[in-house]
Amino acid sequence: MNVLNIHIRKIEVSKATLLPLFATLSKKEDRIWPKEKWPSMRFKNGLIIGAEGGHGPVRYKVLEYDADGYAMFEFLKPKGFVGTHTFQITEIDENTSVIKHTISMKTQGFGTFLWIFAIRWLHDALLEDAFDKVENQCINTKKTTSWSLWVKILSKVLK
Repeated sequence: MNVLNIHIRKIEVSKATLLPLFATLSKKEDRIWPKEKWPSMRFKNGLIIGAEGGHGPVRYKVLEYDADGYAMFEFLKPKGFVGTHTFQITEIDENTSVIKHTISMKTQGFGTFLWIFAIRWLHDALLEDAFDKVENQCINTKKTTSWSLWVKILSKVLK
């Protein structure tokens, strides 16, 4: 099955404001990843090209990394996930930026089942939590995206 899953959030801050947050991705003081609710993102050698790591049961390798707001990862696990996911920060103007996460992959066998019934739902909730975390560090309001009933059920079952 072909999968293209895109999350985009426009934030009313400069890219320069977001880059220090991006620099913490996968570190102990991570200011992007919602590790308060989800398994932490970790890499054996830090976020460098070729490093392997991931979060929870999802494993991947860093294919590209640019401190100017771009990272691309290749899926290693679960079995049946063939493709990449990217995280990108772009500037619209001096006061507006976009954070974007894209999964582009093909699922095979049991990987298709996992994506359709579990991982897609959990992934979508995780990304919205991450974008909320970023936005809440940059603006005066506190955004919280509610989890669907299915995500709440999956979260309890998998704990």
